Amino acid sequence: MSARFLTLSIAACLSACTAVAVRPVNSSAHSIQHVCIQRNDRVIVAGFIESVERGLTRHGITSERYEGDKPPDHCVYTLNYVARLNWDMATYLWQAEVELRKGAEVVGTADYHLRNRGGLALNKWASVETKMAPVMDQLLANFHAT
Repeated sequence: MSARFLTLSIAACLSACTAVAVRPVNSSAHSIQHVCIQRNDRVIVAGFIESVERGLTRHGITSERYEGDKPPDHCVYTLNYVARLNWDMATYLWQAEVELRKGAEVVGTADYHLRNRGGLALNKWASVETKMAPVMDQLLANFHAT
């Protein structure tokens, strides 16, 4: 096996191991200034919610967290999330879903996952921020900090 083939095979595996599917928020239909984030007690991924908050902030959107099923009355836009860990010598984020809503209407979604839970890909151990920052930037691509 040639070194070039081996290099190309590894590169293909590393790039093909991550899947991101985003339906960005339409900024002409939605003027988002503040988002209320529903706390998900089942998510135990350290730094996940903070990464989501930083993504909102980068796009000029403030946020707050709330508990329970009903957001505070002043919350027009809400965000729900799910994130899952896997283990391979250390824990790592392998799957995340973010859903942005205006009332009952879903206005944007972002899904991140490592195919085959990361397999042999070395990037599976990348930080939550490294994985989620580009996902949040795609979700909010049409919003720019003022």
